[in-house]
Amino acid sequence: MTQAPGRLWLVPAPIGDPAEARTILPAATLAAITALEVFIVENAKSARAFLRTLELSRPLQELEMLEWNEHSRAEDLPRTLAPLLAGRDVGLVSEAGCPAVADPGADLVAAAHAHGIEVRPLVGPSSLLLALMASGLNGQRFSFAGYLPVDAGQRAAAIVACERRSALGDETVLLIETPYRNGQILAALLANLRPDTRVLVASGLTQPEQLIIMRSVGELRAAPPELPRTPTVFGLLAKAAGTKAPAGPPERPRRPRSPRAPRPRRG
Repeated sequence: MTQAPGRLWLVPAPIGDPAEARTILPAATLAAITALEVFIVENAKSARAFLRTLELSRPLQELEMLEWNEHSRAEDLPRTLAPLLAGRDVGLVSEAGCPAVADPGADLVAAAHAHGIEVRPLVGPSSLLLALMASGLNGQRFSFAGYLPVDAGQRAAAIVACERRSALGDETVLLIETPYRNGQILAALLANLRPDTRVLVASGLTQPEQLIIMRSVGELRAAPPELPRTPTVFGLLAKAAGTKAPAGPPERPRRPRSPRAPRPRRG
């Protein structure tokens, strides 16, 4: 009889301090995590720091951990999927936030689907959705452009392309970057976007020191903020080409006049 595969649980982690897991994650998510004995992690050291804060079903040193990150290759997949194919439930843990979004775990999730393994995402913090919620930008149409190119020329071209896309579709475009490049990214956005394009900076979300800035490019150029080296989401929403803000309140529609009865002619 063929062994049924286990389930791949997508385990969210706190965006900031791992010690905040029990206050950030819902009770149902915590219960699912603490029942697991095998984890696929991006970095074993940081994953242990996160899991140490939870009431696990067995001691931390007895847990099985396999690493899957940007250095992993296709030939590593059989070894990584082996516990799942042997019928064991496994948790996939990202460095921060939700796994498989701008994260090497996406390749592993795709492989799980290809092998008929059930994928179960757990509820937890998503910096992208938290930033969009706090922005006031268009939440009806939005996209995630990921990381911008490192090369300055390619980065400028990518920013202009994002702004054009936003203007054509009235679409919010979200971006992320490694924390030590936050200042460079903001400077590049302010140098290449139109003055009336609105820009979001959402840094350190869910943390006591979180910073959320929502201004036009023109306003930010006049007073550019100093950004901390913490995980940050950037967003932009451009006005449609040729769109002008109304000069005043819209004109109230006039009521149609009722027809008057004809006056009788005098004899």
